[in-house]
Amino acid sequence: MLRIEDIHKKFGAEEVLKGISLQVRRGDVVSILGPSGSGKTTLLRCINLLERPNRGRIAIGDVKVDVDKLTRHDILRLRRKTAMVFQSYNLFANKNALENVMEGLLVVKKMSKAEAKAKSLALLNKVGLANKTDHYPSQLSGGQQQRVGIARALALDPEVILFDEPTSALDPELVGEVLEVIQQIAREGVTMIIVTHELNFARDISTQVVFMENGHIVEQGEPQQIFVNPQQQRTKAFIGNRILNNNKGE
Repeated sequence: MLRIEDIHKKFGAEEVLKGISLQVRRGDVVSILGPSGSGKTTLLRCINLLERPNRGRIAIGDVKVDVDKLTRHDILRLRRKTAMVFQSYNLFANKNALENVMEGLLVVKKMSKAEAKAKSLALLNKVGLANKTDHYPSQLSGGQQQRVGIARALALDPEVILFDEPTSALDPELVGEVLEVIQQIAREGVTMIIVTHELNFARDISTQVVFMENGHIVEQGEPQQIFVNPQQQRTKAFIGNRILNNNKGE
């Protein structure tokens, strides 16, 4: 249901993505791993055209675009197939939790205020925030703000949700509550692509794992392959070092 082919992206003279191709089936949970600077976040932002690739093709469901021939209409159609959960939450500071979730329904989906409110209340309940609907971002913990962000993404009924390191800005004790919500959504069959440094989480939740470095996909496969029997030496080193460091911290 999602296919990207030969995606290239440059920032000035630096080529950040060097011909990325990836297929995601409906209901898949794809975790993207790799060291900082490997192009993971740029890839997510290219999928929904927050960053415009220099070359390549993207297809989500029935929308197919060639980035060399993009029109404004193409960009809007593709973006409406996705929703993004940002590492820095990106909530409206002047709107409470309920209003933050409602915003996309009112502006993008053109719902009535009553419909948008009912759906938003149900989603905030789903992510465990039924008692925080009138709280503003400044009154919420980082984990609660991120759960509002997840509810906001779900509200748009996207074909795929893109998560950009959803726990990286959180204090360690708040990470679990966000990961639990994401796992719940995964069990419901929502298609997701997750950039994460949480290896145990990626191993447990993913149907497919992608390891990137230097703008390339080094290796991809099922979690059992990547975490237990990686084929590439660089993947082995990355997985081994991360697990060793995690164990030292326990």
